[in-house]
Amino acid sequence: MGTSAGGGNIVIRRSDDGGHTWTTPRDEHSGLLRNDAKFHCAPVPVIVHSGRIWRAMEDMMGGGGWPKQFRAFMMSATEEADLLQATNWISSQPLARNPDWLPGQFNGWLEGNAVVTPSGELVDILRVDCLRPPEKSAIVRISPDGRLASFDPAKDFIDMPGGCKKFTIRYDQRSQLYWTLANPVLRQHSSKPLGMVRNLLALESSPDLRHWTVRSVVLYHPDTERHAFQYVDWLFDKNDLILVSRTAFDDEAGGAVRQHDANYLTYHEIKNFRTLTMEDLAAAFRAAGMPADF
Repeated sequence: MGTSAGGGNIVIRRSDDGGHTWTTPRDEHSGLLRNDAKFHCAPVPVIVHSGRIWRAMEDMMGGGGWPKQFRAFMMSATEEADLLQATNWISSQPLARNPDWLPGQFNGWLEGNAVVTPSGELVDILRVDCLRPPEKSAIVRISPDGRLASFDPAKDFIDMPGGCKKFTIRYDQRSQLYWTLANPVLRQHSSKPLGMVRNLLALESSPDLRHWTVRSVVLYHPDTERHAFQYVDWLFDKNDLILVSRTAFDDEAGGAVRQHDANYLTYHEIKNFRTLTMEDLAAAFRAAGMPADF
């Protein structure tokens, strides 16, 4: 489920043979879900909650160019529905940015995650493009019927290391924590545009989606201009995490042009992720002769 192109239609495809072949979204009966605007999304979780399937999306109808144009909304359908039928899906109203939020430091939000809070509320947690630290994410609340999205700028912006770049959040029943892999900015790199500092990938956890702790550094390169570990998607694998990164790194042709324009997809594993602590983080940076200073 995603878009047909950048700024394209919302489409969904089905495979009945383990991913070898897929349906074609030709019309509203075969997976073309919406074609009434320009749409955007990212590789973020699709979850099941209260009998419905939920997926965060954005449209690009807010005006002002990237990232001001993005308006956040949530799509959902019942579990038993034929997901290729457009009429089986509903959308909340789209929420646009307000330039007055975060005293003029808020450029926009995008690439939201459908997540269930500890109290059972369905929310959309979005990347926030802000100009100065600390990095933020935004918690947009979704009504139980999926039709209303609401946001309180006084309390629903939260401090989140790496919240200025794309992240994926999943809940782990065993630890009863939410986990993410994100790109927080070390203090020595904080003078650069936050959204483009992606040279460090960190494992983070939270008990409540509002208070995040950096548990360990997974990948790091001291250069911010042409090295990045970004747009990570990942899964729990028993005691480990498995992940794929859109990676900008050195190669025989001179490396990536810039950090954003990755030249690799790389696969990684984090062993015994639940046991990692801040001391593991500090030890890793001591071994590299650097301060772990976020």
